[in-house]
Amino acid sequence: LQALLVAAGVMCCLAMSVPQVHLIAYSRDLGYGAARGAEMLSLMLGASLVSRVPFGWTADRIGGLANLLLGSVLQAAALLLYAFFDGLDALYAISALFGLVQSGVIPSYAVIVREYFPAGEAATRLALIAVANFAGMALGGWMAGEIFDLTGSYRTAFLGGVLWNAGNAAIVAWLLLRSLRRPAFVSL
Repeated sequence: LQALLVAAGVMCCLAMSVPQVHLIAYSRDLGYGAARGAEMLSLMLGASLVSRVPFGWTADRIGGLANLLLGSVLQAAALLLYAFFDGLDALYAISALFGLVQSGVIPSYAVIVREYFPAGEAATRLALIAVANFAGMALGGWMAGEIFDLTGSYRTAFLGGVLWNAGNAAIVAWLLLRSLRRPAFVSL
């Protein structure tokens, strides 16, 4: 379970970092300028602050794995929108949407650790997942840049992010289906 959560974390953050790292450059390439891209990024990050509490509430009600799957699917959908819409108003709306959905993904891992592992192991297990998430963020920003350099298109980079997100969602869906057949670890 730990190894799969680490792999899911890498894939999730590979996808998450694409617009976070490249939105300003993407905005410049479209002719809107760096300032508009910075506004979109600010909107994205502001929206991510707003969604932390609702995603936490949802995780407490449906469970960490289901919440992570929900966030991953929504994040992939938002990335897909980036690939096919490049109008200024659309990019502002997509950035807000992406911020709302990406923010709830990472805290889901803490809920999953709480649900499936003994409390005494939480710090180590969360640290391993956090390192995987940070590695995914670093790799995703770099890989999207490499994809852009090879193809001259951010669309391809966004679609690559969707594929990484699909890998994350596949792992999480498999874990969720498996957990429905087995009771979770219960600590009293």
